[in-house]
Amino acid sequence: AALLLGVGGLADRIGHRTSYVAGLAIFGLSSLVCGMAPTAGVLIAARAVQGVGAAAMFATTFALLNRSYQGRDRGTAYGIWGAVSAAAAAAGPVLGGLLTQTLSWNWIFWVNVPISVVTIALALRVLPAGRPEVVHRIDGPGILTFTVGAGALTLGLIHTGTDAWTDPSVWLPLVVAAVGFGGFVLVEATRAAPMVDLRLLRNRSFAGTLLAALVLNFAAFAALSYTSIWMQSVLGLSPIQAGSVTLAMAIASFLVAAGTGRLVHGRAPGPIVGGGLVLIGSGAVLVAVLIGPDASWPALLPGFVVIGLGVGLATPTLSSAAMAAVPVHRGGMAAGMVNTMRQLGFAIGIAVLGTIFATVATDSLGDAGVRGATGATAQALVGGQAQQLLAQAAPADRGALFGALRAASAAGLDSIYLTAGLVGVVGGVLVLVLMRARRVPAATPVAHLAGAA
Repeated sequence: AALLLGVGGLADRIGHRTSYVAGLAIFGLSSLVCGMAPTAGVLIAARAVQGVGAAAMFATTFALLNRSYQGRDRGTAYGIWGAVSAAAAAAGPVLGGLLTQTLSWNWIFWVNVPISVVTIALALRVLPAGRPEVVHRIDGPGILTFTVGAGALTLGLIHTGTDAWTDPSVWLPLVVAAVGFGGFVLVEATRAAPMVDLRLLRNRSFAGTLLAALVLNFAAFAALSYTSIWMQSVLGLSPIQAGSVTLAMAIASFLVAAGTGRLVHGRAPGPIVGGGLVLIGSGAVLVAVLIGPDASWPALLPGFVVIGLGVGLATPTLSSAAMAAVPVHRGGMAAGMVNTMRQLGFAIGIAVLGTIFATVATDSLGDAGVRGATGATAQALVGGQAQQLLAQAAPADRGALFGALRAASAAGLDSIYLTAGLVGVVGGVLVLVLMRARRVPAATPVAHLAGAA
């Protein structure tokens, strides 16, 4: 997430296809190392390198689509991209569970290698080579200050789940984040060739797309991590079964995104994106309403379908609106900004919702009369250790403890889905205000694209 902005600007300098292919190569090689990692330290380091490659891919996809298509074909392309992207986010747990359960955990990484090789070959064959859009030097200070700010913010929010706000592990990272982001704004405002042109934020439509990108991943996807933990550690579902529950969201989002891309081309993006966010928020609230202490996985399905409808509606339009709101030579920058907000929304969402889940679960366990450190028990529950907690309890106490754990996890899920729902609805309304009465500009002329290529 932190590198997306810098890589977006770099792609404008070295060429979008070059950056995309390099990102694929880095991602594929690091995935191979992940699968072969002999220790957790090597795995974590290789995952970080994966992030570098992923940033290069994410930051250039929009610009490549924008260059390759025009008119209604561009709308169709964004619709297909949105469908695949939305479906992949929801279907990933199914494939991951299948690979883990039938082969081994290594294969969730090794499967990326042949996909990367095939995609590199296709990219070199069918994508326009293009040429560098700008020739300025890389903004090292901007990359550094933004990375410090984003990393420290996420770290501080994660620690709020276990430590008090007065603890240095919480407030110190948050102070560092404020300094980092403040330094980033100062650097970008004074550089001749900034990584992020802050003047783009004066465009209300583009500012609305950034807000929508942040809200979308927070409201739609951040709670899925804790939902999967609940299904596996409390309900006893297998990885494949738990992943299959998310297919309702994946199918709904795929069908809507694939079917509406061409239809919404040229229409005002505000009602489409804002309406999609409101649908996502409404689906999350529906999940919160249907989950109770005795609920099982079917209670998730109605809300997941509604969330999927919203994701499928908002995702492709969000992407096309962002690219249409900026000049073509800022395509990599705009893509980097939008994808940065999406990734930060996911990371911050996991941190914030995890804190809320743990706090509510702690209170629920205390009300149920669970003895001992309820905070530590809640943290273990959030971390998927319900079965370990039961195994450690005395046999006579396991029945009561299981009931308390099930009630606490349901209360935690209620709270995080309600939070996600409110964020989605309020965010959707704000996006409607920011992007009202604004249409997606007409496609860039073919001659311009041909000349750039």
